[in-house]
Amino acid sequence: MASRLLVHTRTAGYRHDSIPAAVAAVRALGGFEVEHTEDPAALEGPLEAYAAVVFLSTSGDILTPAGRQRLAGYVEAGGGFAGVHAAACTEYGWPYYGELLGARFDRHPDHQPGRVIVEERGHPATRHLSSVWEFTDEWYDFRSNPRGTARILLRADESSYDGGRMGDDHPLAWCREQGRGRVFYTALGHAADAYADPDFLAHLRGGIGWAARLTESA
Repeated sequence: MASRLLVHTRTAGYRHDSIPAAVAAVRALGGFEVEHTEDPAALEGPLEAYAAVVFLSTSGDILTPAGRQRLAGYVEAGGGFAGVHAAACTEYGWPYYGELLGARFDRHPDHQPGRVIVEERGHPATRHLSSVWEFTDEWYDFRSNPRGTARILLRADESSYDGGRMGDDHPLAWCREQGRGRVFYTALGHAADAYADPDFLAHLRGGIGWAARLTESA
């Protein structure tokens, strides 16, 4: 039986037009049975049946107090969590979530082409990539740098696009452990076009699979 994912896309702030394409893409990745919801009550009950919970371009404070407690307990006990793009714009009112994810969104320049530097090529989310990846996205800046508390997988080359403000060390995707659980985050995935890009889809599948303990790093 395929491993189950709970994919949550509730928004209480900006809502990405790409969400339907993103959900369809995760369903099509293979190897996962996907349950998609925007109901906060879905996170108030037991989560142990899921290999990972995925926040897919969520925004704002989207969980109830009971949902926050359930999600934290699930990850601390060994559950997987994956955040995609605007997941970093989520639950600003919950300090634990910022620790869980590793960093919070600050701002972004215009959607534009740029270059991604692959820092770690032995991870399932990056092993299919060459050392430099040309991509088009919003190039999120973060309020803090997760380096030191997370394994950085990708970083932005700010010289390749206009408007970056984090400098030479600008993480874009990372993974970390929280309690006994695993957390993966990628800042990429703003536009619907991303969810038709084979390299991005392999990045997603590898990262979610790692968080769900279905794939391992080299």
